[in-house]
Amino acid sequence: MKLEILQNHETVRTAPVPEAEALVDVRHLNLFYGEKQALFDISVRFPKKQVTAIIGPSGCGKSTLLRSLNRMNDLIPGVRVTGEVLYEGVNIYDPRVDPVAVRRHIGMVFQKPNPFPKTIFENVAFGLRLMGVKGSELEDRVVAALKRAALWEEVREVFKKQSGLRLSGGQQQRLCIARAIAVEPPLLLMDEPTSALDPIATQAIEDLILELKSRYTVIIVTHNMQQAARVSDRTLFMHLGVLVEEGPTEEIFTKPKHPYTEAYITGRFG
Repeated sequence: MKLEILQNHETVRTAPVPEAEALVDVRHLNLFYGEKQALFDISVRFPKKQVTAIIGPSGCGKSTLLRSLNRMNDLIPGVRVTGEVLYEGVNIYDPRVDPVAVRRHIGMVFQKPNPFPKTIFENVAFGLRLMGVKGSELEDRVVAALKRAALWEEVREVFKKQSGLRLSGGQQQRLCIARAIAVEPPLLLMDEPTSALDPIATQAIEDLILELKSRYTVIIVTHNMQQAARVSDRTLFMHLGVLVEEGPTEEIFTKPKHPYTEAYITGRFG
C-alpha cells in the first residue's frame, strides 16, 4: 500500500483515557531538530499504574516521544519543543521548571544497560544518596529495590563487593531498573529495554514490567509487537512522527481502526 505523510491526521482513539486517570497528559506536542520536524501535534494521555507501549516502524518518533516525557531531548543541540507535557498537572516545559529536577522524578531505562563502574550497592544507592538518604534507611531501600527488580536472590552475597559491570546483560538491565525505581518515581520510561538481551533475559524483564505496574506507571518503546501485546495495557501506534492510533492493546492488535495500523500489525510495512 502507498503510505502518505499524515501531518494533518486526527488520531484514532479507542476508549480514551479520562483526564482524572492520567499521570501524563501530552497536549499538542511538536518537536523540531533544527528545521526538521520530528513530532507532529501529539496529544495523548498515559494512565496511572498501567503499562503503555509505543510501537511503529524505525524512525517513526517512538523514542523521541518517550524522551520528551522527561526532557531528555533537551540535551540535543537545536531541539525546539512547542505544546505541553503535563506531569501530575505541571507542564514540564514551563520555563520555570528545572529539567534536571524532571529527570530526577522520572525514571528511565535505556536500550543498552548502563551500570556505573561501582558496586551493585552503589549503583542502586546513587540516586538515593543525591536525595540525602543515609545509614540503615539507605541499605533498606537498596535491598528493597533489588528485590522489586527480581535481582536480590542472585546478588545478595556479593552486592556490596561486586561491580555492576560483572553482571550478565540481563542482570545489568535489572540493576538499571533497580537503580531507577529505588527513588520511587511515579513514572518509569523504558526505551527498547530488551532489544540487546537473549530470550531468557527478555522474559525476566517482561515479567518484571508486569509486576512493576502495581506501583508505577510504565511507558515502554518496543520494536517487538509480540512484546507490546504481552506486557501492555494500552498501545500507541506512530508513523512518521504522527500518533496514528491509540487505545487498549487488545483492540489495537485485534481490531485496529486505521488502515496504517492494520498494515503495520499484519506485517505489510515497517
